Amino acid sequence: MPAQFPAVLPTYSRTPLAFRRGEGAWLIEENGARYLDFTSGIAVNALGHAHPALVQALTEQAQALWHVSNLYEIPAQAKLADALVDHTFADTAFFTNSGTEAAELAIKMVRKYWFEQGADRPTILTFEGAFHGRSTGAIAAAGSEKMTKGFGPLMPGFKVLPWGDHDALRAALDDTVAAVMIEPVQGEGGIRCLPDQCLKGLRDLCDQTGALLVLDEVQCGMGRTGRLFAHEWAGVTPDIMMVAKGIGGGFPLGAVLATARAASGMTAGTHGSTYGGNPLACAVGAKVVEIMTADGFLDNVRQKAGLLRQRLESLVSAHPDILEGVRGTGLMLGLKCSCPNLDLVKAAHAQHLLTVPAADNVVRLLPPLIITEDEISDAVARLDLAAASLS
Repeated sequence: MPAQFPAVLPTYSRTPLAFRRGEGAWLIEENGARYLDFTSGIAVNALGHAHPALVQALTEQAQALWHVSNLYEIPAQAKLADALVDHTFADTAFFTNSGTEAAELAIKMVRKYWFEQGADRPTILTFEGAFHGRSTGAIAAAGSEKMTKGFGPLMPGFKVLPWGDHDALRAALDDTVAAVMIEPVQGEGGIRCLPDQCLKGLRDLCDQTGALLVLDEVQCGMGRTGRLFAHEWAGVTPDIMMVAKGIGGGFPLGAVLATARAASGMTAGTHGSTYGGNPLACAVGAKVVEIMTADGFLDNVRQKAGLLRQRLESLVSAHPDILEGVRGTGLMLGLKCSCPNLDLVKAAHAQHLLTVPAADNVVRLLPPLIITEDEISDAVARLDLAAASLS
């Protein structure tokens, strides 16, 4: 062990950039250097940096009341819950501080549902490449050695299936299965989209066996795919859904949305959170939902997504030695690389463009949903220079 251990636990491999200010799609260092942000805090800053409506909502709430705990009624929490129920499949919502906490509650909700039914259905099916957070329950659900090695014994009750193996899914999904938990678009797993017909088929299989369908929309939700939630493209609804990241626009906030049936076991005292759903977070979250559900907002996201994808396809054609293809949907896109993906990430840094690596040698592009056409052109031009520097 070093003589002086770092004051901040050294669990991150950080890029040597320190930003002091943000404006829309831009991050700015102390020396004034500007970086076009196609990370959005890993799909968190969905409305960009320092969005005036979010600043106002947070400031007004901060001047009135920060925290009271869930011992009392919280009007801002009720407002956000009503908005989410109005705009989704859900009958009820529970607020957390993060996606990981949302995953933990989703797992508990599934277990409690079947306990109350008096049924012995211990297994939750998950999928290779998944990422559901870094708690002990969430890493057990994902099951990858990268996340689980050294942290055993793991929580039992999960069975990890190969991604895209329909035969394995049909063989595993019987009347002993409590739930299927899946991301409609895998983010950390390399921007892998579950086809609409597969999500429809999965919903049908769950209905046939009675298993609950749990969707993890922590990264792909909140407008990221051009709909409020990614599953809407398939025309199906889950029983339980995890939400976080974009819902707070940068303020720590997560949620579990559920039908009344799936949530029926979660009675008084079965779950709680000291900070979850506090007035500050919910004031910001309510404003985010208001903006995203306003007429024209998601139409604009879809338009910009089409433009970005078109430009990226041309970029791949121009650099076949560096780039293999574009994958993803909406403003959740990935560049499959021929070179090591971190090389492209670093080359983009040199062009003052911020991107995110992912599994399967992919570079993620997660711009804020308020990105402009000029900024899209600017980003692709910087990626062009970055790829050219690696040729």
